[in-house]
Amino acid sequence: MNAYAYKLHHVMPVPMLWVIRLFLLACIGVHIWAAISLTLDNRKARPQGYDQNKSVQATYAAKTMRMSGIILLAFIIFHIAHYTARIVPGKEYNEQIADVALVKHGEPVLHNGEVVMTFNVYDMMIDGFNVWWVSAFYIIATGLLCMHLTHGVSSMFQTVGLRNQLWRARLDRFARIYGVVVFLGFAVIPVAVMTGILKKTAPAVEAVEVIVEQLPQ
Repeated sequence: MNAYAYKLHHVMPVPMLWVIRLFLLACIGVHIWAAISLTLDNRKARPQGYDQNKSVQATYAAKTMRMSGIILLAFIIFHIAHYTARIVPGKEYNEQIADVALVKHGEPVLHNGEVVMTFNVYDMMIDGFNVWWVSAFYIIATGLLCMHLTHGVSSMFQTVGLRNQLWRARLDRFARIYGVVVFLGFAVIPVAVMTGILKKTAPAVEAVEVIVEQLPQ
């Protein structure tokens, strides 16, 4: 993880990193705009609601798209403030998480005879998820993301005309599996931290420091 973070901030050009960030934020903005526009168009098409609302075929994920979307937006803002900007009160990580040696295949990476140092992103992640309410928020948010994606992926196939009577059940099953896989992929990390499976790298860092001390000066 530290090697991946190092490549993002040092190997990849900084402008390219910001282009990717701004592109992803723009995608979120377009998604929100499209959702609001669709809602307003539906209200214009039928200003007066039905006397009785019957949504027999609508899934729970479909009924809660607006709520899950708002909570996910709040989660994205919190995630950026938590781990990217590092401005969450008490979790700035400026002093608690020090730079460590960049390690590859168990050996410190050298550049011009000097050990390459990088920000300890791994320990920052462990330190963050050790706070129970942070882990709980992440797990809940990824659960909502699962529902959001399940309905979104299913609706995507319907938009392009592929969700017919023949393929509906298969595509809906694929959408559910996709949502669950995404949920498990994201939720397993805070769960592993809270259960003690993932721990800080103090022993590993100490081992690398011993190797660094043995390097010729």
